[in-house]
Amino acid sequence: MTRILLLGGTGDALRIARQLGPEHVYSLAGLGKVPDDLPCRVRVGGFGGREGMARYIEDERIGLVIDATHPYAAQISANAAKASGAARIPCWALRREEWQPQAGDDWRMVDDWAELAAALAAFKRPLFTLGREPLAHLDEIPPQQFWTVRCLDANESGPRARILAARGPFTLEGERTLFNAEAFDVVVSKNSGGSATEAKLEVARERDLPVIMLRRPELPAVDREFANVPDLLEALQVIG
Repeated sequence: MTRILLLGGTGDALRIARQLGPEHVYSLAGLGKVPDDLPCRVRVGGFGGREGMARYIEDERIGLVIDATHPYAAQISANAAKASGAARIPCWALRREEWQPQAGDDWRMVDDWAELAAALAAFKRPLFTLGREPLAHLDEIPPQQFWTVRCLDANESGPRARILAARGPFTLEGERTLFNAEAFDVVVSKNSGGSATEAKLEVARERDLPVIMLRRPELPAVDREFANVPDLLEALQVIG
């Protein structure tokens, strides 16, 4: 029996975890809700870098690491690949395909927060869908702007910002209602891929709104990559 360490925190990772037995481990950073109804073990917290992860792999006799973290969790992905290599066990990764701009889209690509802030300067009511990162910049909001920041955790809103605690998937009608109520003039997004949060891009297209899109980080090479959960689960059935 190959014991699996599943690195998660995404909806796709949770789907995989629900198919794992009690001998396997689902690892979470602990930033969101921790599921309490899984058949596998749940581990919460960091490993202490790649060396700590390598020690955990050895101590727990892990035979396969599956990286199903967010596409922008570049550090944990790098740690997983290096720790697996050090332990001489395979590392698989679930890497869903990026969204692609469609006819009528106005995407403005940026690589970091500095480029993002510069691209945002001409707008007044942005919707941020970057997770927690904008919360560290609430004291930098220009006088002419009001930010709406959608993230997993509830946080106190300020005089020029509204924090929405929400977890996808988000429906097209729900996004239309939100856009109507808040009168956004730009959307700020990561290129996460998948269908759970894609509706905002369709609404932006309907309204001719620009999207400031943060490019994905470069991720390490792994032994096998999968674009979707069913293909990965099918491969797990083969190894037993």
